[in-house]
Amino acid sequence: MRMYFLKRISKLFIVLSMLFLTVGCTTNETIRDKLILPENLPDFVEVSDLESVDWAKKAVTFNNNILGNENKSGVIGADMPSININQKWMWHLWGIENPADTKLTVVGLHRETGTAHPILADGWTIVLSGANNGADAHAPSAVNIPEAGQWAVLLYTDGEFFDQLVLDIKE
Repeated sequence: MRMYFLKRISKLFIVLSMLFLTVGCTTNETIRDKLILPENLPDFVEVSDLESVDWAKKAVTFNNNILGNENKSGVIGADMPSININQKWMWHLWGIENPADTKLTVVGLHRETGTAHPILADGWTIVLSGANNGADAHAPSAVNIPEAGQWAVLLYTDGEFFDQLVLDIKE
């Protein structure tokens, strides 16, 4: 009787394990299928970067008017209306050694649609300038956000993932 019980428990465990594995794989495929990537997305942007956004880690205000991740990256202007208009944002980055030789690429990911966008008005990439507002590097830019909602703004310096900002953009 005991042997019969152990065999049934073992079979149940195997079936449940297979079920968890199947559900886990299906969930990842759904996330991947939901992403809409433009053809001109820079080659160094990894799908895994977009899939691993921590939507709970929202940008906070620091230094009175910078919205972002303190001592890493932030932006002035993200709290202003910027839906379908060119809005001036000032990017700030900490930990950049040679700002004038560093390119900043900005990728916007709209949470609700899963669509990646170039939110800089002039493309994906700008060149950084020197220190400003306590940051090691900064850059002004025009930004155009196509729709309201929650956005992950992924920042890359010279083709390497640098940081992400999760912003709530209102009209």
